[in-house]
Amino acid sequence: MSAASSDKKIKFGTDGWRGIIADDFTFSNVCKVTRAIASYLETAYSKDRPVLVAYDTRFLADQFAQTAAEVLADLGWTVKIVDRDCPTPVIAYNARLLNSAGALMFTASHNPAPYCGIKYIPDYAGPATPEITDTIVANIEGADDAPPTGKNSQQISTFDPKPDYLQFIYTLLDVERIRSAQLKVKYDALYSTSRGYLDTVLEHCGCQTESFHTTRDVLFGGGMPEPKGEQLVELVEAVTSDKADLGLATDGDSDRFGIVDEQGNVLTPNTVLLLLARHLIKNKGKTGAIVRTVATTHLLDNFAAKYGLQIYETAVGFKYIGEKMRETEVLIGGEESGGLSIIGHIPEKDGILADMLVAEAIAYEGKPLSQLVEEAIAEADGPLYNKRLDLHLEDDHKVAVLDSFTKNPPGDIAGIKVKEIGRKDGIKLYLEDGSWVLLRPSGTEPLMRVYMETNSPEKQAQIAEIMELMINRLEPVEA
Repeated sequence: MSAASSDKKIKFGTDGWRGIIADDFTFSNVCKVTRAIASYLETAYSKDRPVLVAYDTRFLADQFAQTAAEVLADLGWTVKIVDRDCPTPVIAYNARLLNSAGALMFTASHNPAPYCGIKYIPDYAGPATPEITDTIVANIEGADDAPPTGKNSQQISTFDPKPDYLQFIYTLLDVERIRSAQLKVKYDALYSTSRGYLDTVLEHCGCQTESFHTTRDVLFGGGMPEPKGEQLVELVEAVTSDKADLGLATDGDSDRFGIVDEQGNVLTPNTVLLLLARHLIKNKGKTGAIVRTVATTHLLDNFAAKYGLQIYETAVGFKYIGEKMRETEVLIGGEESGGLSIIGHIPEKDGILADMLVAEAIAYEGKPLSQLVEEAIAEADGPLYNKRLDLHLEDDHKVAVLDSFTKNPPGDIAGIKVKEIGRKDGIKLYLEDGSWVLLRPSGTEPLMRVYMETNSPEKQAQIAEIMELMINRLEPVEA
């Protein structure tokens, strides 16, 4: 395949490059992207530092990783590849611990089974910043897609990243407190990389644990490796039928969390962020800034104000939260899509730690999780109601919508005055009653995402209806 034709489909999104296996995600394109990453490494690190390579449970992910390792070895790098599929936060932690030149992680996270992906994690253990990924993308065009020679395979060794990560996680948790609570926990691995990790931590913390779907299945049992309602039906049933204290899950590469309370409710990430912010302050005496993305609940702002904490709003993508975590003391940073990290941890989202912190909160309070949620929401002057519309719009229609809302923003939505307009990521309309609406086009799909938050279900329905009408009325720009 020529250099000109092989990179046509390589497109980096918010967190690396993802594609469909055997369509655009091919061995030749993996060689090409690996060489593009290596060209960046040459400018940032010396070759006495190893490059780590890891992968999730997807079809061929281990072989893509081995190919990348051989390409790097060809180029003179010492490579350490994991001995089995591995969570993203685990390889990120090891990238820092081992004084590496960063890590290549082969994962498509929560995407469906036909997808694979690759992302580069620098030695600071968080997502690569846009400056780094822009450099890598610029390097792709001139990169070769030839297979590796295998001539330097002696520079590749396998390693187990698990013991050091687990030892570190135990320093962030009150293990004895969790043990004393003797929690009954149901854990659904969703055939993900967290199997052998989260169940090990739960057992170490004395939880009576029942685990599901703890084998590698490249088809994820016919579902998706995404810890949301429709994928957690079995977990909800197990929690409610056996009167467990909580249910836990992660996505495919274990950087996102899934939480089920004792009543069988699947908690939203917004709720979990609120719950854990309160837990860290109230029970663990921690402090620091709260960081959230533009699409994440403003109840966190109320909470920050109540405790005199700084609040930061970032663009969508954990890389922006991670960047803030490297600049200042951050109590908790998170996003409505299910990722968070806390003070003292790496600047990368970690579903394993998030799950265990919820268990820890229950252990501290000695109350049912549903009650802790109610208390956290009330303390933040909630509830507020969140909704996201995914409107199918072609590119020209998306352009028309953004153009119109930029040049002629509405003075009010559903009779509520627009007091401020933010352009950090998409267009965000801050309304005078505390409600907000965010329009954000998808970079990879023909979708306009419309996020909203307000103080009543009726108002939410009204705002959703009006936004959809306004967007549908806008004519696409003529090419």
